[in-house]
Amino acid sequence: MSDRPLASVIVRAKNEGRNIGRALALLDAQTVRARLEVIVVDSGSQDDTVAIARAAGARIIEIPPESFTFGGSLNTGCRAAAAEVLIALSAHAYPVDRTWAERIVEPFADDRVACVSGRPTGPEGERLAGPRRADKDLLRANPSWGYSNVGGAFRARLWRERGFREDLPCTEDKEWSHYWAERGFVTIVDPTLEVEHSHDDDVLLEVCRRARREWEGFPMYLDLPPYGARDLVREWWTKRGGCRSQLRARLSPRRLAQLIGKYQGLRATR
Repeated sequence: MSDRPLASVIVRAKNEGRNIGRALALLDAQTVRARLEVIVVDSGSQDDTVAIARAAGARIIEIPPESFTFGGSLNTGCRAAAAEVLIALSAHAYPVDRTWAERIVEPFADDRVACVSGRPTGPEGERLAGPRRADKDLLRANPSWGYSNVGGAFRARLWRERGFREDLPCTEDKEWSHYWAERGFVTIVDPTLEVEHSHDDDVLLEVCRRARREWEGFPMYLDLPPYGARDLVREWWTKRGGCRSQLRARLSPRRLAQLIGKYQGLRATR
């Protein structure tokens, strides 16, 4: 057996003392833990995040908080990683079972796979019954759907050829998968690989701001059609947006905050 790890897990963190211990404990419980390398990239935590990560046996890389970007911090972790499959995991995202790391690596047996992540719903908000292979046409038509660095894996060889963009506000994962889809690779989205990750406690203003950042990022690499107030109302009324029904989507304040953020983000790029 090669001395190379099966996968390198890169955890981006800042002031995650309440959460990172659980995330690292769940990694430690993985069936392939002996073959995982765990790297924590911390961007200036002022709580006990670093101490918790160090006690858990993770390798710590500290970067100045003012240098942080989503893509840049992940690139820093990737440069230190030894494996040929790299796993990105948010410090407040939790694998749901002990085989998660083992299963997220398996699709890379197919040389056409660039990246893999979990999500329970498809691009139209439908429940996914099994893995979906997303090619360039699907990703072009659904820019906010697909690969996620919240809990996802990607091929190190491709990252070495072209890392994550560091100028994007927070869509570095979608852009990277889009880039490789345009070159014939695919993204695997598997509902069984979804990690426990929620921003349900966020106030609506933060929900709106996050959506705005995302939709400011998408036009930086995609040619998107105009999106005006009528488009916002039409999407609110006709699409589920990940909700279980259209009625729930129409009544959800969070869904409306997301759509307002989308509208603001796309308006800001015109």
